[in-house]
Amino acid sequence: MRQAIKNSSSEILKQNLKYIQGNSNNNKKIADILFDEQKKFCAYTDEYISRTDAKDIEHFNPELKGTLSDSYDNWFLVKHQWNKEKSYKWKNYQPVIHPTSNDFENRVIYKDGDYIVNSETDIEAQNLISLLKLDDVALADKRKRYIARKLKEITVANQDYESYFSELIEDDPCNVSYLRAIKEEFRVDLWPMLK
Repeated sequence: MRQAIKNSSSEILKQNLKYIQGNSNNNKKIADILFDEQKKFCAYTDEYISRTDAKDIEHFNPELKGTLSDSYDNWFLVKHQWNKEKSYKWKNYQPVIHPTSNDFENRVIYKDGDYIVNSETDIEAQNLISLLKLDDVALADKRKRYIARKLKEITVANQDYESYFSELIEDDPCNVSYLRAIKEEFRVDLWPMLK
């Protein structure tokens, strides 16, 4: 997971959109804008969200959903599975670091395919890892296999890392996932390359 960036000139803010429970037309507008702002990547898993993936507007703090305090800063587009698994656990993992926190990537560390806390005393970061299941064994294994496969492909192609990933994105962005892992492992920031 990478630090989530919220756009101060988001269309959600410009249009003053509000999440309305049960209003699929309204909420689809929000989801479409989040989808574009997140460049088609799940805010939690860092995986590409394809057209066929079930996806949800995730209310990071579910206690705000349906209240006047619910807002753009609380909304992220995520794959359905991760939203479903988080929804009932919120109270068990408090306090928690917000995904937009400026020091997020200094506190939630990527290391050899896993997400760990930078400091054992950082309860907020540990709670986030547990709440969002960033330490899920199956997800971590999938991420590690993806990185290993890309390393082999780069070696066979005899390309530098940036050229390789640039070509993947140009060919089809769905070929890319785990943006933070790529940034940490290959020292290539794909975010500016994505449309």
